[in-house]
Amino acid sequence: MTPENFAIILVEPQGPINIGAVCRTMMNFGFTQLRLVNPTKHYKSLLAKKMALTAFIVLENAEIFEDLESALSDIQVAFGTTRRFGKYRKNFFTPASAAKKLEQHYQETNCALVMGPEDTGLETKDLDLCQHFITIPTHDTYPSMNLSHALSVLLYEVSLKSEPGKKLTDLPSKKLATGDEIEHMFTHMKDSLINIDFLDKQNPDHLLRAFRRIFGAAGLTSRDVRIIRGMMRRIDWTENQRRKYTNVHDR
Repeated sequence: MTPENFAIILVEPQGPINIGAVCRTMMNFGFTQLRLVNPTKHYKSLLAKKMALTAFIVLENAEIFEDLESALSDIQVAFGTTRRFGKYRKNFFTPASAAKKLEQHYQETNCALVMGPEDTGLETKDLDLCQHFITIPTHDTYPSMNLSHALSVLLYEVSLKSEPGKKLTDLPSKKLATGDEIEHMFTHMKDSLINIDFLDKQNPDHLLRAFRRIFGAAGLTSRDVRIIRGMMRRIDWTENQRRKYTNVHDR
């Protein structure tokens, strides 16, 4: 899904501040196609401009429509946002599953995300024009989200499924140290820690097993092993210097 074939449609938005915040959110995630259906007459007011800041250009270029049907005239697939769980609306997408659907099936399709008025949300007649429905699983004590906040959640998930998002999440796996490297490290660690009386000479493996669990969970690379063995060598050197000093002053 690219910003070029993905529109954000606000149906009867009431607050210029919310509209400005929506523009800002859109630009945060690289989306610029805004369509407004019968917005408040103050939608380009100073309040909207102050909230949008440099994203005000999104609002200046927004297309204005009298009804949702007109706004969807060139849209092939529309996702309506709602918390209304009616008889004819049983299959809902979460933001994450909707983003996955967009990425897998609608990459070359003109799509739209449709959001309703701040106080009531989309009406049934508007939802009837949408092919899919998205709901954000909020807490029952206060389920309603601010318009721009809800859009942030939705566009974040869409962005994660985009090519730039995949590059961020698919981090290259690190090359782990070999078993031989690991065992030599633990042998060195055992000797060094016994030498400074950190490990019990009679049962050194008791605490050493804890180190094995810690380092095993971390997944050490060869570089990690070299750093740890370097620390052990420093411990060895420091202990040898301490003993030399002690021997000299005990004479």
